[in-house]
Amino acid sequence: MIDITAGLVLVGLLSIFCQYFAYRIKLPAILPLLIVGIIVGPATGIINADQIFGDLLFPVVSLSVAIILFEGALTLRFEDLRGHGSMVRNLCTSGAILTWCLVAVITHLVLDMSWEMAFLFGAIVTVTGPTVIVPMLRTVRPSNKLANILRWEGIIIDPIGALLAVLVYEYIISTQDALSHTLWAFSLTVIIGLGVGAIMGYLLGLALRRNIIPHYLRNTAVLTLMLGAFAGSNMIAHESGLLTVTIMGMWLANMRDVDVDDILEFKETLSVLLISGLFILLASRIQLDSLLHVGWGAIIVLLAIMFIVRPISVMVSSLKTGLNWREQAFLSWVAPRGIVAAAVSALFSLKLEALDYAQIEILVPLVFLVIISTVVVQSLTAVHVAQWLGIRAPKPNGYLIFGGGAFCRMFAKELMDNDINVCVADTNWDAIRSARMENIPTYFGNPMSEHASRTLDLSLFGRVLVMSPYRQLNPMVTFHFEDELGKGTVLGLSNNEQQQRPSHQISESYAKKLGLFDDGITYGKLASWVAKGAKIKTTRLTESFSMDDYLQEYEGNVLVLCAFDSHNKLRMLTNKKSVDPKAGWRIMSLVIPKETDSELVTKSNEEK
Repeated sequence: MIDITAGLVLVGLLSIFCQYFAYRIKLPAILPLLIVGIIVGPATGIINADQIFGDLLFPVVSLSVAIILFEGALTLRFEDLRGHGSMVRNLCTSGAILTWCLVAVITHLVLDMSWEMAFLFGAIVTVTGPTVIVPMLRTVRPSNKLANILRWEGIIIDPIGALLAVLVYEYIISTQDALSHTLWAFSLTVIIGLGVGAIMGYLLGLALRRNIIPHYLRNTAVLTLMLGAFAGSNMIAHESGLLTVTIMGMWLANMRDVDVDDILEFKETLSVLLISGLFILLASRIQLDSLLHVGWGAIIVLLAIMFIVRPISVMVSSLKTGLNWREQAFLSWVAPRGIVAAAVSALFSLKLEALDYAQIEILVPLVFLVIISTVVVQSLTAVHVAQWLGIRAPKPNGYLIFGGGAFCRMFAKELMDNDINVCVADTNWDAIRSARMENIPTYFGNPMSEHASRTLDLSLFGRVLVMSPYRQLNPMVTFHFEDELGKGTVLGLSNNEQQQRPSHQISESYAKKLGLFDDGITYGKLASWVAKGAKIKTTRLTESFSMDDYLQEYEGNVLVLCAFDSHNKLRMLTNKKSVDPKAGWRIMSLVIPKETDSELVTKSNEEK
């Protein structure tokens, strides 16, 4: 065991390493975090969470769970649930209760665990995790319907599972007349949680809407007020704080004219420092001897959860929803447990350890066994299962366009008219509002943010076009999505900085990714042409109307943007990639008024 200061620093360093490693191998970060936690904890004894934090361990875990649930609730917009609400509703109500009861019965019978502990374990493993599911869905690429069901189930069921755990805990600690005590405690928890959460959510939303809180204090104020509501609610009704922060987050997310995107971005940094470290610390407390003592019974419980409980829950939840057997089978297979299951199990384990409750020592190891097994097995097999079932979406042909200027909107609209999926992302609200008025799918905010990673369905997009005026942000977006989607998937406009003084020149690696449409085609040049009346047109070539005829007709006042070949495959033009269109191809070009200075366009087309 190392000293406390070195231990804290080591936890921080290991959490960053695990996050980066998971980012590189395209797996949920929870897996390396748990493995590293076990290595530095029970395996080697390098880190002892109880010795580092002492009496502060329980408050730290408790506050961390509150932050996790609040952040998840901030992403829950009711309007996003309308298309697939019935299945999500069933999974999070009847499905959750069925999972809870079945897991409890199986655990009691197989492990000879007390009914109280079995129901507590069942409540904890009802939850799935959006932070685990979202990276998996990007790789699997199931249908949009299935992806939305899994994503929103993970968000909604987190507080429900936590509330079920609270219900069981209240029953366990009651010393007399347990049933009436539990019903009273549960009713009080729900009333206080709903009431305090709604009131605090409304008041905080009002303060944000009226800009009462200075911008530089917004993130800190929201975080501290949320934690204050959590603590205050717990003081009124024991363990009502979890429901309070969930309702508070949902209220803010759905309150009109309240922008929570910057708050969600702040959470990204907080999660790396706090949540990742928490995972390592929780894993370091696992008592492997307790799990080994349980033996094969734990494996039987795990297999029952994956192959019996989840399929039954999905089958019952899907009644009268129209899902076919293939879709039900995929939903039955994909249900990885995540951070909320780990944190809630540790939270109630700490509480019951203080009461010297029997069998509590196997609760956390059993939960972590379910987490690790479901994440590993389902991450490695989900793609093959989706292919076998035939529900995997085709390779994405869509384009994510970073930049919402007039040309970008015009280009996006023309692509949509040619059956290409498009989404325009921009941090400028006026640009996004204009795009929405033209019925163009949009994302308002930074497309690299964690909020975007949860809400922006990248399974629809195989390419990213960087066409914004933000010279500082463009390179970061370029490298982010090239790493996310693969080499050669991101193209950007030229910025004419190659001839500037050395201090302003761009890197060679970044320069290779520029040249969309052609050399010298910049955001400013396109904006100028559009302002002067340039329009985008798509024209089909024929045997009697060749590419030469096409260029001659417009007398060089045209910039060829892309082409659709005879198989309807879109070919984007760049300074390094030209095309030789044939009869039957469709050419999409920006047609420029003749009075406009289009010397550059004429020169580019002659070279092509």
